[in-house]
Amino acid sequence: MNRVFFVLTLLLSTLISAQNTGEDELGAWYMYFGMNRISERFSIHTEAQFRFYETTDSFNQLLLRTGLNYHINSNAIVTGGYAFIDTDPTFESDEILVNDITEHRIFQQFIITNKVWELLFEHRYRLEQRFITIENENSPFFERNTEHRARYRLQVMLPLTNTFFVNFYDEVFINLQDTIFDQNRLYIAGGVHITENSNVQIGFLKNHFNNRNFDRLQIGFFYNPDLRGIFKKKVKDDG
Repeated sequence: MNRVFFVLTLLLSTLISAQNTGEDELGAWYMYFGMNRISERFSIHTEAQFRFYETTDSFNQLLLRTGLNYHINSNAIVTGGYAFIDTDPTFESDEILVNDITEHRIFQQFIITNKVWELLFEHRYRLEQRFITIENENSPFFERNTEHRARYRLQVMLPLTNTFFVNFYDEVFINLQDTIFDQNRLYIAGGVHITENSNVQIGFLKNHFNNRNFDRLQIGFFYNPDLRGIFKKKVKDDG
């Protein structure tokens, strides 16, 4: 009888845990991306993302990323950079699970673009070295892991007018250790050019993992200022 009770309790707790992953919720990612041009060959990448299990509640992840871009030509960019990621993997704050994951990430990236008819294609290849710390509020101990991952994203943008456009991408994440498949992101959005160097995109993301799928509303602001004049003036003044 005790064994039956134990099995039923374990099964019930598993089912409750499965129901509280937030998988059935429409979450949201609020994002900023910037490419700040500082010279003919170099620009600085800036990025901030705030991710939620629900549209405005249940914090999931903060991502801050920066990098130095080298423009090989108008269609090819190579980047090296750093990212900080703070993650709460639990949908409900009172779950007795790991509740804080901190990650420091180094990445290398290569982007190449081309145009076919009116379609603008972008191929992004990225390698990541991930230094992850996992903490549990119910334990004084923490776990540290180092992982490596490769990513490939195919993005296609279709201009509708001089102001409006449609953006689509699919990105696959491949682990370079253990289980090969990490996740896949499928995204479609409508965009509006606000100025010559800024736009807003509102879209939908399907984030597929091995055993879970998450639907995410995405609102992104993209701002790519040309700061070459400011940097030239500063160099001249300093000289």
